[in-house]
Amino acid sequence: MLIVDTLSYKTISANKNTVNKEWVVVDAKGEVLGRLASQIAKIIRGKHKPDFTPHVDCGDNVIVINADKIKLTGDKMTDKVYVRHTGYPGGQRFQTPRELLSKHPERVIEKAVKGMLPKSRLGRQLFTNLFVYASAEHPHQAQQPKEIKF
Repeated sequence: MLIVDTLSYKTISANKNTVNKEWVVVDAKGEVLGRLASQIAKIIRGKHKPDFTPHVDCGDNVIVINADKIKLTGDKMTDKVYVRHTGYPGGQRFQTPRELLSKHPERVIEKAVKGMLPKSRLGRQLFTNLFVYASAEHPHQAQQPKEIKF
């Protein structure tokens, strides 16, 4: 029987100082909303990295371009409903993705990704790593983001 005095491996737990955050660009042109949002949420959370730690913001910063060219399958463009409340009595408001895309196309992707992040302080902090733009232009060239395809 072999007895080992020390461990030959260590479990690496990332923290705020040791995390390596990168910048990535995702083109939403012609992509299906839910499938794209789940991939983005995984990158923002950091689950694609070998040193993923559940309680630390170890994901990358994600820039999404062409948000106005996103696709929804089936009749979701007209049948899906986003519900919000103004805070006043009888203040429930309803919006379809078509109405939201015409006014604020970036919010459709933001809502989808936010719903896939943890509902906690960490989730709210992770959401600040998402940058969505309706056109192909973005102001983050200085960060030298790398483009990824799904």
